[in-house]
Amino acid sequence: MNLFDRRQRQNLDQLVEEYSHKGLSRRVFLQRAMSAGLTASAAGALLAACGGSTGSSGGTSSTPTTIDVLNVWGSDEQASFKAVVAPFTEKTKITVNIESTRDLDAVLTTRLRGNNPPDIAILPNPGKVKQFASQNKLKPLDSWLDMGQMKSDYASSWLDLGSLDGKLYALSYKVANKGTVWYSPAQFKAINAETPKAWDDLIKLSDSIASKGKYPWSMGVESAAASGWPASDWVAQIYLEQSGPDLYDQWVAHKIPWTHDSIKKAFQTFGQIVGGKHYINGAPQSILATNYEPASYAPFANPPTAYMYYLGDFTAGFITGQYKNAKPGTDFNFFPFPTINPQYQGAITGGADLVTAMKDNGAVSQFIKYLATAEAQTIWVKRGGFTSVNKQVDLTAYPNPVAQDSAKMLTDASIFRFGAGDMMPSQVQQAFWKGTLAFISDQKQLDSILSGIESTAQSAYTS
Repeated sequence: MNLFDRRQRQNLDQLVEEYSHKGLSRRVFLQRAMSAGLTASAAGALLAACGGSTGSSGGTSSTPTTIDVLNVWGSDEQASFKAVVAPFTEKTKITVNIESTRDLDAVLTTRLRGNNPPDIAILPNPGKVKQFASQNKLKPLDSWLDMGQMKSDYASSWLDLGSLDGKLYALSYKVANKGTVWYSPAQFKAINAETPKAWDDLIKLSDSIASKGKYPWSMGVESAAASGWPASDWVAQIYLEQSGPDLYDQWVAHKIPWTHDSIKKAFQTFGQIVGGKHYINGAPQSILATNYEPASYAPFANPPTAYMYYLGDFTAGFITGQYKNAKPGTDFNFFPFPTINPQYQGAITGGADLVTAMKDNGAVSQFIKYLATAEAQTIWVKRGGFTSVNKQVDLTAYPNPVAQDSAKMLTDASIFRFGAGDMMPSQVQQAFWKGTLAFISDQKQLDSILSGIESTAQSAYTS
């Protein structure tokens, strides 16, 4: 570098800055470095020093032998992901280092500030995907993946979820169905109950169970700093069923205020369950004090202490974890969230872990292509606790009929929306959670609760 005058040095310093922080392509970097007076070999050395490579493979830099994946998966999920990775490593000889954290936001923020992003990050919501994509922190996947095949394998709603400005930045990978109400078929049979198809039928069933001195519902919304999120899932599912996807999108984007009649109506509909006469033992205090996981056990106890429980399809893992011998389909099952507005029948909210790339090289592109395949996803599907929306994953690969039915709901869904809270700015999401806690405690305060969330939203969406 001492062979260059000060101006050349400044140009090269600026070039390094652009490559490191602004996503400058390898080709453009080399062209501009050579224009600044570097030889081809010197330009390659400078690129390598910046964390790039002089090799190429299909438009990406040469293939490293190791990549790192940052995610939030632990215990059984981590073991299952390692099972997915194993055949890839065996075939390609590329080692995949898996880093798990429950505080992904903090870890990822620190690494990005230190110009040390992971090769691949598994992001928990599309809001983060769009944020990072707009900041040029993500690599578009379109050039690596066969988009014709992707459009065949995935419904457009799932591709749209990970896209920005016509480019695909995220693969919808591990998906959760939040349109599930859990119950015991044996206990329903014992009380001559039928699974309700419509909301009015659900209320009639709840009233019938309550009239016999039993509790129709179990509910718990305690989750430490995130307390309230199970209730926000209730409100989001009701809203989509009640008001439809267009208003839902306006709500999420704050195109309508939180004081809008449609939002108030969704809370009030949720209030029918929370405040139902003899619906939940010890309500409302018990709801606020009970963690969402043990709350799921009640319908499956012997004897049952409740008959229904609403939460996403990951609830199956809570049930089988508590009741080791529980048989799917016999001892526990779910019915789809009852229809509120027939116009939006079958509408589902859910969540997904989204696979994104933060570096552009041959190893990353190979791994992304591998994860997108039905072959790779089937490995985790067979192990349980994983729902895929790849249409090529055979439903018979799921370990039991309950998991099969949940997967079919998702792949067949004509209306799907990501959980509303996860699509909102974090401060609004937290205000939403706290608002549901206040509503459960005292439904009469709904107007002031919604006004308070609206004040938070006005600040968050304009900042």
